[in-house]
Amino acid sequence: MELFLSTLINGLSLGGIYAMIALGYTMVYGIAKMLNFAHGDIIMVGGYTIYVFMATKSPLLAILMSVIFCVILGIVIEKVAYKPLRGASPLAVLITAIGVSYLLQSLAQIIFGSANKMVNVYNFGAIKIFGVTTQVSALVTLGVTVIVMAVLTMFIKYTRLGRAMIAVSEDKGAAQLMGINVNGIITVTFAIGSALAALAGLFYLLKAPSISSTLGAMPGIKAFTAAVIGGIGSIPGAMLGGILLGLVECISYKITIIAPYTDAIEFSILIIILLVRPTGFLGKKRREKV
Repeated sequence: MELFLSTLINGLSLGGIYAMIALGYTMVYGIAKMLNFAHGDIIMVGGYTIYVFMATKSPLLAILMSVIFCVILGIVIEKVAYKPLRGASPLAVLITAIGVSYLLQSLAQIIFGSANKMVNVYNFGAIKIFGVTTQVSALVTLGVTVIVMAVLTMFIKYTRLGRAMIAVSEDKGAAQLMGINVNGIITVTFAIGSALAALAGLFYLLKAPSISSTLGAMPGIKAFTAAVIGGIGSIPGAMLGGILLGLVECISYKITIIAPYTDAIEFSILIIILLVRPTGFLGKKRREKV
């Protein structure tokens, strides 16, 4: 029973991190119709920003500066790398995103070196839940993820800017004719996604206080997998896919026989779901206009 509860809590916590990253992927895809594969590296940038500002001995300042810097970086990337490619082929955008990803990793190596850096943000300690010792940071991660998803859902449904995002995601041309600033909406979407990436970087450091230039590479890929499993373009789908992937990963690691094949199992689930339900669990089919 204790092992089950421990695995469940850790799985939900890890799933919360994947969900936080997947929310950024799914928002950008849902509105801009592009896959920003540099999104995972913004997590790394957020982590290094926390590392730099922890010299002030103020975790709150470090976290705030991480979010601000990642938001600015996301806007700059969108303006410089992606905006000139509006109307270009999806392949051109994809190659650009991969190029931006490697650029960020290379810059991080030049500035901070290739060795891992230790970052102790804050020690929340541990508590016992039904006799199971649980890190409070894991509960904080899950709680914040749920709150962020709820706030984003309400923001998109009930605010003017959110409704404009829905309009742009449905039909950019019609939205522009109705007076909506499409480029502005896409920029805001990148800003929100980058802020979520900064939070994901924080939660990773709370889980494992070590950072390198490749910190966001594998989590970014797994979060993209989670977004596709849940239904890319769907905010609840990103949450569902992230939690599912986190649980699968933690359960697999606890089973000695299959532990070495955990990544393969996760990506196999993606393939199976795409074969059975190509739009993901909560994704919607879209009619292509000719």
